[in-house]
Formats: sequence, structure tokens, C-alpha cells
Amino acid sequence: MTYSALLALLLLPVLAASAQAQSLLPVARTQQLPPPRKEKFQLYLLVGQSNMAGRGLVEAQDTVPTPRVLRLNKDGQWELAQDPVHFDKPTAGVGPGLTFGRDMAALDTSVVIGLIPCAVGGSGIDVWQPGAYFPDTQVKPYDDALARTRLALQQGTLAGIIWHQGETDSTPEKSAAYRQKLQTLIGRFRQDLQAPTVPFVAGELPAFQLAGPDPDGKRHPNPSLKRINHALVQLKQDVGHYTYVSSKGTHDRGDQLHFDAASARLLGHRYAKAMQHLQRAPLPRLR
Repeated sequence: MTYSALLALLLLPVLAASAQAQSLLPVARTQQLPPPRKEKFQLYLLVGQSNMAGRGLVEAQDTVPTPRVLRLNKDGQWELAQDPVHFDKPTAGVGPGLTFGRDMAALDTSVVIGLIPCAVGGSGIDVWQPGAYFPDTQVKPYDDALARTRLALQQGTLAGIIWHQGETDSTPEKSAAYRQKLQTLIGRFRQDLQAPTVPFVAGELPAFQLAGPDPDGKRHPNPSLKRINHALVQLKQDVGHYTYVSSKGTHDRGDQLHFDAASARLLGHRYAKAMQHLQRAPLPRLR
């Protein structure tokens, strides 16, 4: 059996479950006005590629809205957050964003959380810079994220950024430059959004994302993936008010690429815990 045929066979239950999950997707969303005081509306920018956007299968628990967790929809309107939070592709599903938002709301019952979904499936870090165009989805990821965040800032305060990306950059050449590129991206977001100390949390790539098959048809650990994860660790030496979350214990949805829904929620909890830690930490000195 060829590798393509084997992959197709493995994906059959995933596709069947996906079709069943379509019935759970919210048909109508409820628009909600944010609180009148900007300091009570804490905004979080969600950026990266498909594992931030979410590809987990939607379950009933993912469609229950939380009154104090909103999302900025595609049209720039605030509504009660439900999965899928993102809208980058029709395959958008459960990602870490909603669980993250729920956890952050639980930490302070006096505030409302606003999620700004801007992740784009398949986008490499090179298109996360001003003017860069991503033909797969016909968007400019960085410019769009900046515009949506500035719109949200008219009513709220930026409290943090979470980032999960790197699958597209898991090649020997691209992974070697990842550390510097992500450091530049963090600095650019902070400068362009006039938020020099905004907390930034990145997520590790999972071990189940193996390298492509060798001629023998077997898949092996991807050294480029390890290099990217090592870069996330090293960035703590270079960037203030930054940390990363582990992908340990996560599982794929059957495609050896995307987190299943349970793992996406687990990452959401980890992002919230890391964000809380950064927000309580002393602010770095500005140079």
C-alpha cells in the first residue's frame, strides 16, 4: 500500500466524524456590546497558523457561550464567543482560543475578555510581516491582524498575544532562521500596536508532527521541528515579557498534523496559565 493510500485510509474516521460535527456548528451568533469602560475590556490577539485557528472537531461543550468572553467576527463586530472562533478556512474548528478566553475571564470576574482571531492556516512566518500576501487564503496576515486589533482597541485594552505557528517552517533552511524571525515579529507587533510590554506567549510544536516518509515508507522525528521548539525556549533570553507553553501530552486528530479538540483545550489552559504568570511578573525595563 502506498503512503497516500495509507493516509487516506487513516483519515476516513476523521472525515466521518467531521461530517457529524458539522451539525454542532453555531448557525447564528449572538452579537454583544463590550463594556463601556476600555480598561474593563481586555483584548487578546490570537495569531499563527492552523493549530491556533483550530482544526479540532467541535463538540457540544465548545458551542456554549460564556457571557464575558467575546470574539471579533469577520465583519468586525463583537459577539459571544463559540467555536469555531476562527474563520480562516471552512475547516476551522476547536482551537485553544475559547478555552484560553474562558480561563482568563475566570481569573477576574470584573472584566470582559475580547478575542481577536487572526490566525491563518498554512501561513509561514515570512508572510507575518507588513505587506506580505498569502495566496492560499488571499489575505495579508500581518496587515489584517494589525487592522483588526486597532479596530478592537477603540473599545478595549490589549492585554496579551498568543502565537502558535511553525509547521510551515519545519524545514532545515527555514527552521534555522526561525528564532530571529520570531523575535523580530514580536518587536514589530509591540511597536505597531504601541504596546512595548504586552505579554507574548508562543506554543511548542507537537512531537506527533513527524518528518515525511523516507523511501521505505516510514516516518521519523523531524529535527527541524525540534529546532523551532528550541528557538522558542531560547527566545526567553532575548525577549522580555515572553514565554512559551509545552505541547507535551497532546495528540493529533488522526492526520499527524493538527491537535484534536481535547489537546487544543489543554493548550488553551496552558496559554492562560502562562499569560497570567507574565501579567503578574515585573515589567521589563525599556531601553
